[in-house]
Amino acid sequence: MNVYLAIRALFFVALLPGMVAGYVPYRLLLTTGSLHLPVLSVRSLGAALLLLMGVTVLFRCVWDFFASGKGTLAPIDPPRFLVVRGLYRFTRNPMYNGVIAALLGEAWLFHSSSLLTYSLFVLVGFHLFVVLYEEPTLTAQFQESYGAYRRSVPRWGFTTHPYEEESTRRSTA
Repeated sequence: MNVYLAIRALFFVALLPGMVAGYVPYRLLLTTGSLHLPVLSVRSLGAALLLLMGVTVLFRCVWDFFASGKGTLAPIDPPRFLVVRGLYRFTRNPMYNGVIAALLGEAWLFHSSSLLTYSLFVLVGFHLFVVLYEEPTLTAQFQESYGAYRRSVPRWGFTTHPYEEESTRRSTA
């Protein structure tokens, strides 16, 4: 296992989603006076579950970038190999979906309309980043393998037919 890669992966998790889904929401809640200990209820448990699900999805994707892609989530240190395993078999951007789920869980947990608005801005930012930077970059880097993946797996939605790499399909047929 590449310890240096693992350290970089953890650093970029703390820096990027840590900032977007941790520090900025904390500051928003502090500024708006919405930072309070949530009352234990079915609603707060649902919100906490959504938050936990989002964080779990994020960490699963970071693991896939590390283990399969040999890279990190940072655009300056991206995976060297196209990651099409795990949750990436069902949607092209599960990491962003996880961050948005975490943000929505936080907004729900703290009953914060400002955090909900922030979540919508983050979603628009993610979409623009994916369309304007990530997809062209991945197309240039991985060419037809990314093209095949892109045609089979939706950008934001989910497919019920998990993606299989071409080499996997040929060897099992």
